[in-house]
Amino acid sequence: MGLRVVVAEDNALLREGLSRLIAAEPDLELAGTCGDLPGLLAAIDDEVPDVVVTDIRMPPSGTDEGIRAANTVRERHPGVGVVVLSQYANPDYALSLLEGGSAGRAYLLKERVGDVEELLGAIREVARGGSVVDPKVVDALVTATSRAVRSDLDRLTPRESEILGEMATGKSNAAIASSLILSERAVEKHTNSIFSKLGLTEEPDVNRRVKAVLLFLAERGG
Repeated sequence: MGLRVVVAEDNALLREGLSRLIAAEPDLELAGTCGDLPGLLAAIDDEVPDVVVTDIRMPPSGTDEGIRAANTVRERHPGVGVVVLSQYANPDYALSLLEGGSAGRAYLLKERVGDVEELLGAIREVARGGSVVDPKVVDALVTATSRAVRSDLDRLTPRESEILGEMATGKSNAAIASSLILSERAVEKHTNSIFSKLGLTEEPDVNRRVKAVLLFLAERGG
């Protein structure tokens, strides 16, 4: 059985196109489609898919339904990956999507949907627990934060850079400590140093972690 995918998109033509694309892949299985937030949440609870591909704006409010769905999924079904599609390179949306961690999350611009392999790659990546952020979104966040912050990555020690790289895969401090054979206290100390060097010390803990990761991704071309 392939990866089971639920598609949520209020534009009927795009929803049909995404559905056919997914159904045509031998390693993917279309588990359901819907056009609004209530329908999406019901489909997720009923089908418990491997991945959800959702528009960021859908009925009933047409604002941030895709982000709200992703946050609900994290609470109810933490193993389900989410690919959010948006017309907007909005760093605030990206931060909201990733605030609980980047593992199993992707944020792509709708213009990328035309690149079939990129979309399919994102679906498979989040199913593995990885993350994908559109380079334009990363650039928007970097610009919104500060042009100077990006150069501050050069101030990190080799160990701090290594820890930030682990952080970018969505790992918690405990997981990083296990991977690098360090104590959690040591990882926490290095993490706080990273935040300080990147000028993120006044940010809420979750937001500065996400921003640090996105800056890391931007430095390496997304």
